[in-house]
Amino acid sequence: MSYPRDLLGHGAHPPDPRWPGDAAIVLQIVVNYEEGGERCLLHGDTESEAFLSEIPAAGPWGGRRHWNMETIYDYGARAGFWRLHRILTERAMPATCFGVAMALARAPEAVTAMQEAGWEIASHGLRWIDYGNHGIAAERADMEAAIALHEAVAGAAPRGWYTGRCSANTVFLAAETGRFTYVADSYADELPYWQQTPTGPQLIVPYTLDANDARFSTAPGFSDPEHFTHYLCMAFDRLYAEGVQGRPVIMNLGLHCRLAGRPARAEALARFLDYVRQHDRVWVATRLEIAEHWAQHFPAPSGLLPSTLDRAAFVATYGGIFEHSPWIAEEAWTFGIGGAQDTATGLHAALRTRFRLASPERRLAVLRAHPDLAGRLAEARRLTPESMAEQASAGLDTLTDGERARFQELNAAYTARFGFPFIMAVKGRTKAEILAAFEARLGNDAETEFATACTEVERIARLRLDAALSP
Repeated sequence: MSYPRDLLGHGAHPPDPRWPGDAAIVLQIVVNYEEGGERCLLHGDTESEAFLSEIPAAGPWGGRRHWNMETIYDYGARAGFWRLHRILTERAMPATCFGVAMALARAPEAVTAMQEAGWEIASHGLRWIDYGNHGIAAERADMEAAIALHEAVAGAAPRGWYTGRCSANTVFLAAETGRFTYVADSYADELPYWQQTPTGPQLIVPYTLDANDARFSTAPGFSDPEHFTHYLCMAFDRLYAEGVQGRPVIMNLGLHCRLAGRPARAEALARFLDYVRQHDRVWVATRLEIAEHWAQHFPAPSGLLPSTLDRAAFVATYGGIFEHSPWIAEEAWTFGIGGAQDTATGLHAALRTRFRLASPERRLAVLRAHPDLAGRLAEARRLTPESMAEQASAGLDTLTDGERARFQELNAAYTARFGFPFIMAVKGRTKAEILAAFEARLGNDAETEFATACTEVERIARLRLDAALSP
């Protein structure tokens, strides 16, 4: 079955993003605008908001308004937003606003200020509510309503999406619309990546919850604003150093008007931004700018990846990697094929594991499924295309009569001794090397040669996958 989580990502050798200006790091600042879209009886909800506020361990009030909570959110719109806006515009640092559509509709002056400052306004959903338990139809309907309201308020449809309190369906629903240059509902990486979905690849620009002022309202989290500054500077220093060394990534910074907009926290933010300005190789960009840059330099992959195939297609494609042994591919698919298996290394590991876990009898059957080198099947042109190409690469299809007789003599002796044909990954080997190995291995004991033959089978499988999944 398809395993939907990708535990590899860009792996040990991520691509060089080639950020503009040879930047060693991208700083991406998000201002979340949620005030006026949170749970409230005035908004038709049955309970008050209880999330991300100054009230420790707040709980929702059912059936009545929570005046303190409402006014804390009001502060974010009335004062906090404008303080953050001043701090960023004074430093000419663009931001991406994750704007809740209902909140934006109640804040025309804030929307105008964002637009005049050159901020990107991405969609943060219709409401600032938890979609974890929403059904697909209900979440889809709210997404469409959010897009329509956002366009009416901002004058243009959003090109980025971030629900935040999302469901397992959110990214796929966003991709289904075909409207978004990127989706941010992921914390899985420090670089963008393409997510395979039923409607095609969707670019993901991941977000963060650690370099985020939300931790002022959670435990454990920040309490002293200096801790916030220190944490951000430490993160920046590490990523900047890695970028200078040739591994540039994105540093995400998440802000909320009612949290970072408070004076002491805003001062902590200002000090961090001034620290950033002391460094030359920094690109401060909106998420849309990052997404457009990535899509230009690293377009969506074409072709079908192993993790996107159903059982029948997967077995049909990879069932012959281990000679005439499709059960290995079947068992690998049943265990789960995800993004980590979309490379030759990953898929080989998955197939090899099934082979190694098999009983000695089943592994022996795999060995016996292999043809003799330069044997009768080769003469009769009855090899699999893979075996035929491999033997031809070593010149075994152009043997002299003397060479062919020697191979047949060794084949007979080897099979009589061990009960399976001589197996060797012959790609890149000469006839002389193969004959020397043949003669040497005839002297092995049965246990050693069984292990050696199994290792060679695994090597052959890897070579086949390298060809099938070349970059």
